[in-house]
Amino acid sequence: MRASEFLAGAAALLASGVSAEAYLGFNSGNTLADRSAKFKKDWVQEFTTAQNLKNAPGTFNAVRLYTNIQAYSQISEPIEAFEAAIETDTKILLGVWASGTDTIEPEIKALQTAIKKHGKKLTDLIIGASIGSEDLYRVSATGIKNKSGVGAGPSEIVKFIGDWKKAFQGTALANVPIGHVDTWDVWVNGTNKPVIDAVDWVGVDEYPYYENDKGNNIENSGYLFDRAFDAVQGVVGSKPVWVTETGWPYIGQTWDKAEATVKNAQYFWQEVGCRKLFGKVPTFWYNLRDSNPDNTMKFAITENLSTTPRFDLTCPATFKTTPKASSSGASATSGAASGTGVSSPSSAETSSAGGSGSDAEESGSGSGSGTGSESSTATVPAESSVATGSATSVKGVSAAAVAGMTLLVGVFAML
Repeated sequence: MRASEFLAGAAALLASGVSAEAYLGFNSGNTLADRSAKFKKDWVQEFTTAQNLKNAPGTFNAVRLYTNIQAYSQISEPIEAFEAAIETDTKILLGVWASGTDTIEPEIKALQTAIKKHGKKLTDLIIGASIGSEDLYRVSATGIKNKSGVGAGPSEIVKFIGDWKKAFQGTALANVPIGHVDTWDVWVNGTNKPVIDAVDWVGVDEYPYYENDKGNNIENSGYLFDRAFDAVQGVVGSKPVWVTETGWPYIGQTWDKAEATVKNAQYFWQEVGCRKLFGKVPTFWYNLRDSNPDNTMKFAITENLSTTPRFDLTCPATFKTTPKASSSGASATSGAASGTGVSSPSSAETSSAGGSGSDAEESGSGSGSGTGSESSTATVPAESSVATGSATSVKGVSAAAVAGMTLLVGVFAML
Protein backbone atom coordinates (compact mmCIF):
# COMPACT_ATOMS: atom_id res chain seq x y z
CA MET A 1 0.00 0.00 0.00
CA ARG A 2 1.32 3.42 -0.87
CA ALA A 3 2.13 5.96 1.83
CA SER A 4 -0.55 8.28 0.47
CA GLU A 5 -3.15 5.60 1.05
CA PHE A 6 -1.89 5.08 4.58
CA LEU A 7 -2.16 8.80 5.20
CA ALA A 8 -5.72 8.93 3.96
CA GLY A 9 -6.76 6.06 6.19
CA ALA A 10 -4.94 7.46 9.18
CA ALA A 11 -6.49 10.87 8.69
CA ALA A 12 -9.95 9.34 8.57
CA LEU A 13 -9.29 7.36 11.73
CA LEU A 14 -7.92 10.40 13.47
CA ALA A 15 -10.89 12.52 12.46
CA SER A 16 -13.35 9.94 13.74
CA GLY A 17 -11.51 9.50 17.01
CA VAL A 18 -11.26 13.11 18.13
CA SER A 19 -14.25 14.19 20.16
CA ALA A 20 -15.92 17.58 19.97
CA GLU A 21 -14.47 20.72 21.43
CA ALA A 22 -15.21 20.91 25.15
CA TYR A 23 -17.98 23.48 24.87
CA LEU A 24 -19.26 25.20 28.00
CA GLY A 25 -22.88 26.24 28.10
CA PHE A 26 -26.28 26.25 29.76
CA ASN A 27 -29.71 25.01 28.70
CA SER A 28 -32.33 27.43 27.40
CA GLY A 29 -35.97 27.04 26.48
CA ASN A 30 -38.27 29.45 24.70
CA THR A 31 -40.40 30.82 27.56
CA LEU A 32 -39.88 32.80 30.76
CA ALA A 33 -40.93 31.91 34.30
CA ASP A 34 -44.34 33.51 33.80
CA ARG A 35 -44.85 31.28 30.73
CA SER A 36 -44.60 34.23 28.36
CA ALA A 37 -42.55 33.89 25.20
CA LYS A 38 -38.88 34.68 25.28
CA PHE A 39 -37.66 37.17 22.69
CA LYS A 40 -34.30 38.23 21.31
CA LYS A 41 -33.60 40.71 24.10
CA ASP A 42 -34.14 38.00 26.72
CA TRP A 43 -31.61 35.69 25.10
CA VAL A 44 -29.14 38.51 24.58
CA GLN A 45 -29.29 39.17 28.31
CA GLU A 46 -28.78 35.49 29.09
CA PHE A 47 -25.92 35.00 26.68
CA THR A 48 -24.19 38.18 27.85
CA THR A 49 -24.44 37.14 31.50
CA ALA A 50 -23.17 33.64 30.73
CA GLN A 51 -20.09 34.98 28.96
CA ASN A 52 -19.24 37.30 31.84
CA LEU A 53 -19.77 35.17 34.95
CA LYS A 54 -17.39 36.12 37.73
CA ASN A 55 -14.72 33.48 38.43
CA ALA A 56 -16.11 31.09 35.81
CA PRO A 57 -13.67 28.29 34.83
CA GLY A 58 -13.93 29.25 31.17
CA THR A 59 -16.09 31.33 28.88
CA PHE A 60 -19.66 30.07 28.69
CA ASN A 61 -20.43 30.96 25.10
CA ALA A 62 -22.57 28.05 23.90
CA VAL A 63 -26.27 27.33 24.33
CA ARG A 64 -28.35 24.18 24.18
CA LEU A 65 -31.82 24.83 22.77
CA TYR A 66 -34.82 22.49 22.83
CA THR A 67 -36.58 23.67 19.68
CA ASN A 68 -36.03 25.77 16.56
CA ILE A 69 -39.50 27.29 16.86
CA GLN A 70 -40.41 30.57 18.54
CA ALA A 71 -42.77 30.11 21.50
CA TYR A 72 -46.48 30.07 20.60
CA SER A 73 -45.76 30.35 16.88
CA GLN A 74 -48.36 28.77 14.62
CA ILE A 75 -46.31 29.08 11.45
CA SER A 76 -42.91 27.67 12.44
CA GLU A 77 -41.30 31.05 13.00
CA PRO A 78 -37.60 30.64 13.88
CA ILE A 79 -36.74 30.95 17.54
CA GLU A 80 -35.31 34.42 18.25
CA ALA A 81 -32.42 32.84 20.13
CA PHE A 82 -30.77 32.54 16.72
CA GLU A 83 -30.55 36.31 16.31
CA ALA A 84 -29.31 36.74 19.88
CA ALA A 85 -26.63 34.13 19.29
CA ILE A 86 -25.43 35.94 16.19
CA GLU A 87 -25.26 39.23 18.07
CA THR A 88 -23.34 37.74 21.01
CA ASP A 89 -21.25 35.18 19.10
CA THR A 90 -22.80 32.28 21.02
CA LYS A 91 -22.41 28.74 19.72
CA ILE A 92 -25.62 26.76 19.27
CA LEU A 93 -26.52 23.16 20.03
CA LEU A 94 -29.80 22.89 18.14
CA GLY A 95 -32.76 21.12 19.69
CA VAL A 96 -35.49 19.37 17.71
CA TRP A 97 -38.67 18.47 19.58
CA ALA A 98 -39.54 14.87 18.72
CA SER A 99 -42.25 13.67 21.13
CA GLY A 100 -45.97 13.53 20.46
CA THR A 101 -45.57 14.02 16.74
CA ASP A 102 -45.10 11.99 13.58
CA THR A 103 -43.04 14.65 11.82
CA ILE A 104 -40.25 17.12 12.56
CA GLU A 105 -41.01 19.11 9.42
CA PRO A 106 -42.03 22.27 11.37
CA GLU A 107 -38.68 22.16 13.19
CA ILE A 108 -36.84 21.75 9.91
CA LYS A 109 -38.87 24.52 8.28
CA ALA A 110 -38.11 26.97 11.11
CA LEU A 111 -34.37 26.37 10.83
CA GLN A 112 -34.38 26.58 7.03
CA THR A 113 -36.20 29.92 7.27
CA ALA A 114 -33.58 31.22 9.70
CA ILE A 115 -30.71 30.03 7.50
CA LYS A 116 -32.26 31.68 4.45
CA LYS A 117 -32.33 34.96 6.38
CA HIS A 118 -28.98 34.81 8.20
CA GLY A 119 -26.89 32.42 6.11
CA LYS A 120 -23.32 31.80 7.20
CA LYS A 121 -23.68 34.07 10.22
CA LEU A 122 -25.97 31.45 11.71
CA THR A 123 -24.64 28.19 10.30
CA ASP A 124 -21.09 28.94 11.47
CA LEU A 125 -22.36 29.03 15.06
CA ILE A 126 -24.12 25.64 14.96
CA ILE A 127 -22.02 22.98 16.72
CA GLY A 128 -24.52 20.14 16.69
CA ALA A 129 -28.15 19.09 16.55
CA SER A 130 -30.03 16.99 19.07
CA ILE A 131 -32.96 15.12 17.56
CA GLY A 132 -35.20 14.77 20.59
CA SER A 133 -34.76 15.19 24.33
CA GLU A 134 -35.52 12.44 26.86
CA ASP A 135 -38.07 10.91 24.51
CA LEU A 136 -36.82 7.38 25.19
CA TYR A 137 -36.99 7.93 28.94
CA ARG A 138 -40.59 9.03 28.77
CA VAL A 139 -41.65 5.77 27.09
CA SER A 140 -39.59 3.65 29.49
CA ALA A 141 -41.11 1.81 32.45
CA THR A 142 -39.71 4.44 34.83
CA GLY A 143 -40.90 7.34 32.71
CA ILE A 144 -44.40 5.94 32.45
CA LYS A 145 -44.47 5.27 36.20
CA ASN A 146 -43.44 8.87 36.84
CA LYS A 147 -46.10 10.15 34.44
CA SER A 148 -43.43 12.03 32.55
CA GLY A 149 -45.51 12.71 29.48
CA VAL A 150 -45.56 11.67 25.85
CA GLY A 151 -42.31 10.29 24.48
CA ALA A 152 -41.03 8.51 21.40
CA GLY A 153 -39.47 5.09 20.81
CA PRO A 154 -36.12 4.28 19.20
CA SER A 155 -37.60 3.59 15.76
CA GLU A 156 -39.26 7.01 15.74
CA ILE A 157 -36.07 8.79 16.77
CA VAL A 158 -34.06 6.95 14.12
CA LYS A 159 -36.64 7.93 11.50
CA PHE A 160 -36.46 11.58 12.54
CA ILE A 161 -32.66 11.48 12.35
CA GLY A 162 -32.99 10.22 8.78
CA ASP A 163 -35.48 12.96 7.96
CA TRP A 164 -33.10 15.57 9.34
CA LYS A 165 -30.13 14.29 7.34
CA LYS A 166 -32.17 14.22 4.16
CA ALA A 167 -33.43 17.78 4.69
CA PHE A 168 -29.93 19.22 5.12
CA GLN A 169 -28.00 17.01 2.73
CA GLY A 170 -25.71 19.10 0.57
CA THR A 171 -26.12 22.20 2.75
CA ALA A 172 -23.86 24.01 5.21
CA LEU A 173 -25.27 21.76 7.96
CA ALA A 174 -24.58 18.47 6.18
CA ASN A 175 -21.57 17.71 8.37
CA VAL A 176 -22.88 19.10 11.65
CA PRO A 177 -22.79 16.20 14.17
CA ILE A 178 -26.19 14.78 15.07
CA GLY A 179 -27.05 13.41 18.48
CA HIS A 180 -29.91 12.52 20.77
CA VAL A 181 -30.27 13.55 24.41
CA ASP A 182 -31.64 11.22 27.08
CA THR A 183 -31.16 10.02 30.65
CA TRP A 184 -28.13 7.84 31.28
CA ASP A 185 -30.12 4.70 32.11
CA VAL A 186 -31.80 4.83 28.70
CA TRP A 187 -28.46 4.55 26.91
CA VAL A 188 -27.46 1.34 28.71
CA ASN A 189 -30.78 -0.28 27.78
CA GLY A 190 -30.04 -2.51 24.81
CA THR A 191 -33.39 -1.82 23.14
CA ASN A 192 -32.18 1.70 22.38
CA LYS A 193 -28.99 0.66 20.58
CA PRO A 194 -30.43 1.61 17.15
CA VAL A 195 -30.36 5.23 18.29
CA ILE A 196 -26.72 4.92 19.37
CA ASP A 197 -25.90 3.51 15.96
CA ALA A 198 -27.70 6.37 14.20
CA VAL A 199 -26.06 9.31 15.98
CA ASP A 200 -22.62 10.93 15.89
CA TRP A 201 -22.61 11.71 19.61
CA VAL A 202 -24.64 10.76 22.68
CA GLY A 203 -26.16 13.38 24.99
CA VAL A 204 -26.55 12.47 28.67
CA ASP A 205 -28.79 14.09 31.28
CA GLU A 206 -27.55 13.00 34.72
CA TYR A 207 -28.74 14.25 38.12
CA PRO A 208 -27.34 12.39 41.16
CA TYR A 209 -29.76 14.50 43.23
CA TYR A 210 -32.60 12.29 41.96
CA GLU A 211 -30.81 8.96 42.49
CA ASN A 212 -33.13 7.45 45.07
CA ASP A 213 -31.88 4.58 47.23
CA LYS A 214 -28.32 4.94 46.00
CA GLY A 215 -26.84 7.04 48.77
CA ASN A 216 -27.49 10.33 47.00
CA ASN A 217 -26.12 12.60 49.70
CA ILE A 218 -23.98 15.40 48.32
CA GLU A 219 -20.70 13.75 49.35
CA ASN A 220 -21.55 10.79 47.13
CA SER A 221 -22.75 12.84 44.15
CA GLY A 222 -19.44 12.75 42.29
CA TYR A 223 -19.24 8.97 42.57
CA LEU A 224 -22.82 8.52 41.38
CA PHE A 225 -22.16 10.79 38.43
CA ASP A 226 -18.98 8.96 37.48
CA ARG A 227 -20.64 5.55 37.57
CA ALA A 228 -23.47 6.71 35.34
CA PHE A 229 -21.13 8.50 32.93
CA ASP A 230 -18.79 5.52 32.76
CA ALA A 231 -21.71 3.16 32.18
CA VAL A 232 -22.78 5.19 29.14
CA GLN A 233 -19.24 5.34 27.78
CA GLY A 234 -19.09 1.58 28.14
CA VAL A 235 -21.96 0.98 25.71
CA VAL A 236 -21.54 3.70 23.09
CA GLY A 237 -18.16 2.60 21.79
CA SER A 238 -16.21 5.37 20.10
CA LYS A 239 -19.17 7.78 20.04
CA PRO A 240 -18.38 10.98 22.00
CA VAL A 241 -20.50 11.57 25.11
CA TRP A 242 -21.78 15.09 25.70
CA VAL A 243 -23.21 16.06 29.08
CA THR A 244 -26.31 17.98 28.10
CA GLU A 245 -27.85 18.45 31.55
CA THR A 246 -26.52 18.21 35.07
CA GLY A 247 -26.70 20.35 38.17
CA TRP A 248 -27.83 20.46 41.79
CA PRO A 249 -30.74 22.56 43.13
CA TYR A 250 -30.02 25.30 45.63
CA ILE A 251 -33.55 25.21 47.01
CA GLY A 252 -36.30 22.59 47.08
CA GLN A 253 -37.38 19.44 48.85
CA THR A 254 -35.03 16.85 50.28
CA TRP A 255 -34.92 13.97 47.78
CA ASP A 256 -34.09 10.83 49.73
CA LYS A 257 -30.68 11.84 51.14
CA ALA A 258 -30.12 14.74 48.74
CA GLU A 259 -30.57 18.22 50.21
CA ALA A 260 -31.07 21.31 48.07
CA THR A 261 -28.82 24.08 49.38
CA VAL A 262 -26.51 26.71 47.92
CA LYS A 263 -23.56 25.01 49.61
CA ASN A 264 -24.42 21.68 48.00
CA ALA A 265 -24.95 23.30 44.59
CA GLN A 266 -21.41 24.69 44.85
CA TYR A 267 -20.03 21.32 45.97
CA PHE A 268 -21.58 19.64 42.92
CA TRP A 269 -20.23 22.35 40.62
CA GLN A 270 -16.74 21.68 41.98
CA GLU A 271 -16.81 17.88 42.28
CA VAL A 272 -18.60 17.17 39.00
CA GLY A 273 -18.17 20.25 36.85
CA CYS A 274 -14.62 21.24 37.74
CA ARG A 275 -13.23 17.75 38.37
CA LYS A 276 -14.92 15.76 35.63
CA LEU A 277 -16.34 17.97 32.90
CA PHE A 278 -15.14 21.52 32.31
CA GLY A 279 -12.50 21.65 29.60
CA LYS A 280 -12.80 17.89 29.04
CA VAL A 281 -16.33 17.11 27.87
CA PRO A 282 -18.90 19.23 25.98
CA THR A 283 -21.03 20.40 28.91
CA PHE A 284 -24.34 22.25 29.19
CA TRP A 285 -25.01 22.97 32.86
CA TYR A 286 -28.45 23.14 34.36
CA ASN A 287 -28.83 26.06 34.76
CA LEU A 288 -28.18 29.79 34.46
CA ARG A 289 -31.64 30.84 35.54
CA ASP A 290 -34.91 29.10 36.44
CA SER A 291 -37.84 29.38 34.07
CA ASN A 292 -40.29 26.68 35.10
CA PRO A 293 -42.84 27.94 37.65
CA ASP A 294 -44.10 24.41 38.29
CA ASN A 295 -40.75 23.08 39.42
CA THR A 296 -40.22 23.49 43.16
CA MET A 297 -36.55 22.64 42.78
CA LYS A 298 -34.55 25.65 41.66
CA PHE A 299 -31.19 25.19 39.94
CA ALA A 300 -30.15 28.68 38.77
CA ILE A 301 -26.58 29.61 39.58
CA THR A 302 -27.48 33.31 39.25
CA GLU A 303 -30.13 35.60 40.65
CA ASN A 304 -31.86 37.76 38.02
CA LEU A 305 -29.03 37.06 35.57
CA SER A 306 -26.44 38.81 37.71
CA THR A 307 -22.88 38.16 36.56
CA THR A 308 -22.05 37.53 40.23
CA PRO A 309 -23.28 33.95 40.85
CA ARG A 310 -24.99 32.83 44.05
CA PHE A 311 -21.81 30.86 44.89
CA ASP A 312 -18.15 31.17 43.90
CA LEU A 313 -17.52 29.39 40.59
CA THR A 314 -13.76 29.12 41.16
CA CYS A 315 -12.48 25.57 40.69
CA PRO A 316 -10.47 24.17 43.63
CA ALA A 317 -6.96 22.80 43.29
CA THR A 318 -7.92 19.43 44.79
CA PHE A 319 -11.10 17.36 44.95
CA LYS A 320 -12.82 15.07 47.43
CA THR A 321 -14.08 12.62 44.81
CA THR A 322 -11.18 10.25 44.17
CA PRO A 323 -10.84 7.87 41.20
CA LYS A 324 -10.34 4.94 43.55
CA ALA A 325 -13.51 5.61 45.49
CA SER A 326 -15.37 6.38 42.29
CA SER A 327 -14.58 2.98 40.83
CA SER A 328 -15.74 1.08 43.87
CA GLY A 329 -19.21 0.58 45.17
CA ALA A 330 -22.50 0.16 43.36
CA SER A 331 -22.17 0.05 39.61
CA ALA A 332 -24.58 1.38 37.05
CA THR A 333 -25.44 -1.69 35.04
CA SER A 334 -28.48 -3.89 35.29
CA GLY A 335 -30.47 -1.42 37.32
CA ALA A 336 -29.89 1.26 34.77
CA ALA A 337 -30.78 -0.99 31.92
CA SER A 338 -34.13 -1.71 33.44
CA GLY A 339 -34.93 1.94 33.77
CA THR A 340 -34.20 2.49 37.43
CA GLY A 341 -31.54 5.07 36.97
CA VAL A 342 -31.57 8.82 37.34
CA SER A 343 -33.66 11.06 35.19
CA SER A 344 -33.63 14.77 34.69
CA PRO A 345 -35.62 17.06 36.95
CA SER A 346 -38.40 17.06 34.44
CA SER A 347 -38.99 13.38 34.64
CA ALA A 348 -38.12 12.66 38.23
CA GLU A 349 -40.09 15.46 39.72
CA THR A 350 -43.34 14.63 38.11
CA SER A 351 -44.03 11.77 40.45
CA SER A 352 -43.96 13.81 43.60
CA ALA A 353 -43.31 17.47 43.00
CA GLY A 354 -46.14 17.87 40.58
CA GLY A 355 -44.05 19.94 38.27
CA SER A 356 -41.69 19.52 35.43
CA GLY A 357 -38.01 19.99 35.75
CA SER A 358 -35.20 20.60 33.39
CA ASP A 359 -36.44 19.05 30.25
CA ALA A 360 -40.05 19.94 30.73
CA GLU A 361 -39.21 23.45 31.65
CA GLU A 362 -36.92 23.89 28.75
CA SER A 363 -38.78 22.05 26.15
CA GLY A 364 -42.05 20.77 27.33
CA SER A 365 -40.80 17.32 28.08
CA GLY A 366 -40.92 15.57 31.38
CA SER A 367 -44.29 16.02 32.92
CA GLY A 368 -46.31 18.99 31.93
CA SER A 369 -46.99 19.91 28.38
CA GLY A 370 -44.97 22.66 26.88
CA THR A 371 -46.04 25.49 24.70
CA GLY A 372 -44.67 27.21 21.70
CA SER A 373 -44.83 24.57 19.05
CA GLU A 374 -46.73 24.68 15.85
CA SER A 375 -50.24 23.34 16.17
CA SER A 376 -49.55 20.41 13.88
CA THR A 377 -46.58 19.23 15.89
CA ALA A 378 -45.96 18.05 19.38
CA THR A 379 -46.10 20.49 22.22
CA VAL A 380 -42.81 22.26 22.02
CA PRO A 381 -40.50 23.52 24.67
CA ALA A 382 -42.05 25.96 26.96
CA GLU A 383 -38.93 25.93 28.92
CA SER A 384 -36.69 28.84 29.35
CA SER A 385 -33.62 28.07 31.23
CA VAL A 386 -30.90 30.20 29.88
CA ALA A 387 -28.15 28.83 27.87
CA THR A 388 -24.94 30.17 26.73
CA GLY A 389 -21.76 28.36 27.04
CA SER A 390 -18.33 28.60 26.02
CA ALA A 391 -15.95 26.61 24.06
CA THR A 392 -12.66 26.05 25.73
CA SER A 393 -9.53 25.23 23.83
CA VAL A 394 -9.29 21.78 25.34
CA LYS A 395 -10.23 18.88 23.11
CA GLY A 396 -10.69 15.26 24.12
CA VAL A 397 -8.83 12.54 22.31
CA SER A 398 -10.19 9.01 22.19
CA ALA A 399 -8.35 5.72 21.88
CA ALA A 400 -9.12 5.76 18.17
CA ALA A 401 -7.47 9.15 17.88
CA VAL A 402 -4.36 7.86 19.64
CA ALA A 403 -4.30 4.94 17.25
CA GLY A 404 -4.63 7.34 14.35
CA MET A 405 -1.76 9.45 15.59
CA THR A 406 0.40 6.36 16.05
CA LEU A 407 -0.40 5.28 12.51
CA LEU A 408 0.48 8.71 11.19
CA VAL A 409 3.84 8.62 12.94
CA GLY A 410 4.56 5.26 11.36
CA VAL A 411 3.61 6.50 7.92
CA PHE A 412 5.76 9.60 8.15
CA ALA A 413 8.67 7.37 9.11
CA MET A 414 8.16 5.57 5.81
CA LEU A 415 8.29 8.73 3.74
